[in-house]
Amino acid sequence: MNDASDRWFNDCVAALNDPRNQRVWSIIVTVFGDLAQRPGDRLSGAALSRIIEPLGVRPEAIRVALHRLRKDGWLESAREGRESRHFLTEFGRAQSAAVTPRIYDRAPVVAERWHALIAGNADGVAALRELLPAENYIGVGDTVALGEGPLPGNTNGLLGLEIGALRVPDWLRASIIPPDLNAACRDLMRSLEQADALVPSAGAASPLQTATLRTLIVHRWRRVVLRHPDLPADFYPADWPGAKCRERVFRLLDRLPRPPIPEIEAAAS
Repeated sequence: MNDASDRWFNDCVAALNDPRNQRVWSIIVTVFGDLAQRPGDRLSGAALSRIIEPLGVRPEAIRVALHRLRKDGWLESAREGRESRHFLTEFGRAQSAAVTPRIYDRAPVVAERWHALIAGNADGVAALRELLPAENYIGVGDTVALGEGPLPGNTNGLLGLEIGALRVPDWLRASIIPPDLNAACRDLMRSLEQADALVPSAGAASPLQTATLRTLIVHRWRRVVLRHPDLPADFYPADWPGAKCRERVFRLLDRLPRPPIPEIEAAAS
């Protein structure tokens, strides 16, 4: 990939890469989530290395990350001849499947009905803290949470109210989309625009090049889209570029269709 004809690929990697926030184990999770999530999908160590080393990841960092993912129950590895092959465990597939709809949904459907849960004492505040990691709840201060849809059957001692209309103040918009998230989305937009201008016509990228670029795109996109729920437009700041960024993500992924694993392996051997 050092040939002059592959200069576009190196430039794309430079545009899309974000070495400031490079957690190798997380990149590997992205690789498997995008390319090898189905039962029976396996990637050789050679293929995995060829996919992520262009990001500036050293082989020893890959080995450490694989060890961590095996220890945490995400991956398993098996020897096949002289080669190790890695695959998601049942737990790993379940974790990947849980976020796949959020990452790959081109037109998310947002809720039209909402409810509020209000805490009146310390036990209620504790109940809200347990609830808020769920993606369909938004914390409003320490004592209120907004949730999608009708009231749940059990509010766990919290005051529950169904909401017919919402007016969202700027301070709540800024809480949902803090400045660093807004900046990350804008940075991704610029990177996608640069890469879009560099990617050649369909079929020109090799399977390994495609796998690398998809990994970069999906990895940065998931770090944006999974940090906030899918909400009506009124919940977002006026300068939030999320919808345009989503369009750019899928425009570029469509130009880089997911390569079959056998083609990746053949190119890596």
